[in-house]
Amino acid sequence: MIEEGPPAPKVLRMVIFVGAGFLCTFAINKWREIERNSILKQQDKNQQVGGGLLPADSVQKAMK
Repeated sequence: MIEEGPPAPKVLRMVIFVGAGFLCTFAINKWREIERNSILKQQDKNQQVGGGLLPADSVQKAMK
């Protein structure tokens, strides 16, 4: 039988792996929140400027 070392390194690696998963999940959720808020602000701006008649992806140009 192969003799293994103490289980602490394996447990430590598992804890680090789980922690990295939580960190990545938090970062992804934060990014989605920032993007969602940006889109909502843009939609509010479009509604205030054009009275809501323009689509959200339209480009507004200055007229002379």
